[in-house]
Amino acid sequence: MDFLMAAIDFSIEDDMKKKMKHDQGRFPETTKIKKRPSPRSCCDDDDEGSCHEKKKRKRKKATRYQQYPTDLPIKFRKRITALGGSDVALVLHKCLFKTDVSSGHNRLSIPLNQIRQTFLTPQETEMLNSVSGNHNQKRCSEMEVMLIEPSLHRDTISLRKWEMKKASGSSTSMYVLVGKWNSVAWRNALREDETMQLWSFRINSKLCFALVKRRARSYCFLFGSSAALTTQESVPI
Repeated sequence: MDFLMAAIDFSIEDDMKKKMKHDQGRFPETTKIKKRPSPRSCCDDDDEGSCHEKKKRKRKKATRYQQYPTDLPIKFRKRITALGGSDVALVLHKCLFKTDVSSGHNRLSIPLNQIRQTFLTPQETEMLNSVSGNHNQKRCSEMEVMLIEPSLHRDTISLRKWEMKKASGSSTSMYVLVGKWNSVAWRNALREDETMQLWSFRINSKLCFALVKRRARSYCFLFGSSAALTTQESVPI
């Protein structure tokens, strides 16, 4: 009896081996897909603290840029209201370059690509774009505007549009406040890398400005100091 049972088990096992061999012929072995190694991030190296610091700085920069004040201080609003002014608007938020406080330059630059919103009428824009004189002696048109200084002192100053030459040889345009700018910088103790805002308003449709000194200097630290200025000025006669 035991011999019979062993023969049956051997027969069943032999049939199973033949079936498995037959199935292997029908279904080839499955190819294993190797996982691609994930791209190495900056945090995979040993200097893990440095990576986290970089990410932290990026988040901090974005936050600081969004935090600069966009409201005109109350003392300036009161002064403008007392003068009968209206249409108050933020024109420029910038840090002062070395050339903005240099007595040899005597001007505050207002780069066109940093202007927050239009402050000139079409007629004023056309007038400032015009140039008088011949090819050798070109003279830029200018507007006399009232300026409320950070000290709340009032004076008149000239607004012009200048052509600026870059190191590459191309040129770009910018508005400038000139004429009495050295006096403005001296009276208000303006320094390189200080954060300033220029606001426009109108009195009986006449253009005026208010210059506001901001104490926070994060904007200048974020975008760099005057060392990044690579343009050369083409000062009109």
